[in-house]
Amino acid sequence: MSQASTSSGTTQSPAPAPGAGSAWAAGSTMFAGVLLLVDGILGILNGIGGIASGDVYTVIGRYVFEWNLTAWGWIHLIIGVIAAVTGVGILKNAGWARPVGVAMAGLIIIVNFLWLPYLPLWGLINIAIGVFVIWALCKEDRPSPSSRPEV
Repeated sequence: MSQASTSSGTTQSPAPAPGAGSAWAAGSTMFAGVLLLVDGILGILNGIGGIASGDVYTVIGRYVFEWNLTAWGWIHLIIGVIAAVTGVGILKNAGWARPVGVAMAGLIIIVNFLWLPYLPLWGLINIAIGVFVIWALCKEDRPSPSSRPEV
C-alpha cells in the first residue's frame, strides 16, 4: 500500500475512480470506437459505389440473398453513417454510444454476412471487426487487481 507522509502523520493514497479499468480495457474500447468510425466511413464509400453504378460489384456464384445493388448501396450508406456517428460517440465517451455501438456492430455482422457473395474477403473482415467491437464494448471495465485499494 502506498502512503504519503504529511506533517501530522501518514495518509493513504486516494482510491482509483469507480469504474476505472486497466489501460488494456480503455485501449480496447477506444480501438473499438476507431474501428466503428472507420468501418462506418468505408461503409459510406461502399454504399456510394453501389448507388452510383450497378456494375461496380459482381456476384460470385448463386446466393439466396441476391438483392438489387442499388438497394445494397443504400443499406451500406445508412448503416455506415450511423456507425460512423456512433464511433465518434464512443471516442467522446457518450453514454448512449456503447449500447448503440453493440447494436450497430451486430447489424454490421448480419449485413456483411448477407453481402458475402459480392465482396467475400471484405465481408469476412467486417464480420471479424464487428465481433471485436461487440466484445470490447460489452466487457466490464473493472479496476485491475493492482489498482484496487487494500482493505
